[in-house]
Amino acid sequence: MSKIIVITGAGAGLGKNLAQRFASEGDTVVLLGRTLSKVQAVAAEIGERAMAVECDVGSAESVRAAFAAVAARYPKIDVLINNAAIFEPATVAEASDAHIINTININLIGSIFCARAAIPMLGAGGHIINVSSESIDVPFWHLTLYQTSKAGLERFSLSLHRELEPSGIRVTIIRAGQMMEEGKATGWDPEAAKRFHIANLQGGVDLMKRPISQFASVTGIFRAVIDLPPDVHVVNVQVHARAAG
Repeated sequence: MSKIIVITGAGAGLGKNLAQRFASEGDTVVLLGRTLSKVQAVAAEIGERAMAVECDVGSAESVRAAFAAVAARYPKIDVLINNAAIFEPATVAEASDAHIINTININLIGSIFCARAAIPMLGAGGHIINVSSESIDVPFWHLTLYQTSKAGLERFSLSLHRELEPSGIRVTIIRAGQMMEEGKATGWDPEAAKRFHIANLQGGVDLMKRPISQFASVTGIFRAVIDLPPDVHVVNVQVHARAAG
């Protein structure tokens, strides 16, 4: 049965790949992103099954406006995927005010804003999926802020699961490993990236030897979680990259 799926951070990367897959399988996708032109471009590629909406998830006002626009077309939705996040290495001592605020706002508070806005539109049978990170367990260096934001997201998800269970809305955490898209750069400051790699190597994590999966390879996990029978719930899913045999 066709679903209406709202995806944050849908202008590139995992969000874009999820939107493309779901739409190709008959679902309607609502693409939220800070840069309207990016989500509009993805929606144009997908066609009539896609709606693009500008949304800065770190802003309560922007989230309210975005979900009001969604509700005007789709009063009821089936799934919210909180995928939007920023991932930039920095030590806490050197992090700028903007880096600290943006990391927590987008990665954690943004998911809370979007969940709050989506709950009245979901109803029984609805599903919220929060995308977390393997960095909570893997001892990466220079990612303290990112790790903190994702750990907070997991704690929020577990509590929200208990809060919403009586209403029939499921909440799932998908903790993902490293992913990439061919031809796409990180956009990191080169010096920060260099220090990130050196610090991790010295700390015992050789990033060059760790496997990385493609965004498209992970989308099947989300498909399986969304399509769970109504009498089944998965609270935690962990997805790790592996070396292709």
